[in-house]
Amino acid sequence: MAKLYFYYASMNAGKSTNLLQADFNYRERGMATMLWTAALDDRPAHLGEGFAISSRVGLHADAHRFTAETDLWQAVNAEQVRHPLACVLVDEAQFLTRAQVWQLADIADRAGIPVLCYGLRTDFRGELFAGSAALLGLADSLVELKAVCHCGRKATMNLRVDADGSPVHEGAQTEIGGNERYLSLCRAHFSAALRADARS
Repeated sequence: MAKLYFYYASMNAGKSTNLLQADFNYRERGMATMLWTAALDDRPAHLGEGFAISSRVGLHADAHRFTAETDLWQAVNAEQVRHPLACVLVDEAQFLTRAQVWQLADIADRAGIPVLCYGLRTDFRGELFAGSAALLGLADSLVELKAVCHCGRKATMNLRVDADGSPVHEGAQTEIGGNERYLSLCRAHFSAALRADARS
C-alpha cells in the first residue's frame, strides 16, 4: 500500500538533497516521478530555466510549481494518464495548504502512488507552518532529518536574522532566504539568541 511520507527538519539539513537522491533512485530504475515545489520559492532561478529544485551540494532538477490554488489530485492524475507514476515528491511542503495535504493523502490512498514530502516543521518563531501541521497529523510516516547547531547538538529551530545578523522577532511567516537570512540552531541557542537580543 502506498504511503504519505513527511521528511522534516530545520534549514540546512539536506531536505532537497534527499528528495533529489530519491528521485534519482526511481529514475535510474526506469520509473517515472513527478516533482513539485512551491511557486513562491524562486531562489533556484539563477540556475536557469527548468531548475526549480536545487540543493546546497549542487544537485538540481526541474519541477512543477504549486500555489495555494493548485489542485494536486487533478494534476497528478492527469500526469498518471500520460504515463504511470512510481512516486510523487514535494519540496517546500510547509507551504502546502491543508486541503492539498489531503489531496496528497488521496493520491497515496486512492491512486496508489507513494508521496514523499520534504519541508520545514516550524517558522522563525517556532510556530508550525500550515502544511507541516497537516502533514504531522496525516502522514503515514514521519522522518526527522538532522541538521547540526554550531554547538554540535541537533538543530531544530530556524532563527531569522537581519542584515546585521541580529535576530528578527516579527514579520510575515514566509520570507524566502538562505544562510544570509536564517540560522539553524538547537532550541537552547535559539532561545538564548532571542533573549540576548531582547535585552540589548
